[in-house]
Amino acid sequence: MASTLEIHDLSKHYRREDGSAVHALDHVSLAVEEGEFVSVIGPSGCGKSTLFSVIGGLVGDYEGEVRVDGRPLRGTHRDIGMVFQEESTFPWRTTLENVAFPLEIAGVGKAERDETARRFIRLVGLEGFEDRYPAELSGGMKQRTAIARTLAFSPKIMLMDEPFGALDEQTRMLLGDKILHIWRELKQTTLLITHNITEAVQLSDRVVVMSFRPGRIKEIIPIDLPRPRSSEIISTDAFGRYVGAIWQLLREEASKGMIESEHV
Repeated sequence: MASTLEIHDLSKHYRREDGSAVHALDHVSLAVEEGEFVSVIGPSGCGKSTLFSVIGGLVGDYEGEVRVDGRPLRGTHRDIGMVFQEESTFPWRTTLENVAFPLEIAGVGKAERDETARRFIRLVGLEGFEDRYPAELSGGMKQRTAIARTLAFSPKIMLMDEPFGALDEQTRMLLGDKILHIWRELKQTTLLITHNITEAVQLSDRVVVMSFRPGRIKEIIPIDLPRPRSSEIISTDAFGRYVGAIWQLLREEASKGMIESEHV
């Protein structure tokens, strides 16, 4: 299979407001195959969100290279869609208007963009809420609206940075099922940034475990669990073994982060 997304020897340094230097990422290399679902997990401060921002074209001035379909990335890319942790719907727009927004900006006619928006609203399970405003939706529904809005522009690669981080555990699991349904339908290459081990195992073909800062790839764990997959698999022994193995890898790195925070 072709590698849709390639990260070669990526390193990133930046300066805090107080002038101190931070080595965020150190020689990170990763290839994500077409249609693959990969999660990146690590302790706070490991550079997960920096990696997301570099791949999304939001951050420059790094060492190494990012390639999409073999071509070097330069800034934002038409084939990369991004979903953020922060709630990002437009409060003055209905669900339908929110989802249709990128198509409106692209100059797509109203009838076509509304038809496309309704398709993705159905896909994320929000049919019947087209005319509701964000203030009338739950947190999970707002995030599904943001996901549908990103999908409406048909990106080849989906980047998701802690999209359910602000939601309760039960809602996260159920939305994980919805994400898997969307992924099966669209067969998109997906990279999820998360700190939640259960979420990573539930969704992924592979889980990339990052070290504490500077962020390096500590280990890549293939998730050999049957697909199609749902949250029901969380109760199985095999699932529990993956969660335990990843926690063992993360435990030492998370401890380093706690020690540093105590000395700040």
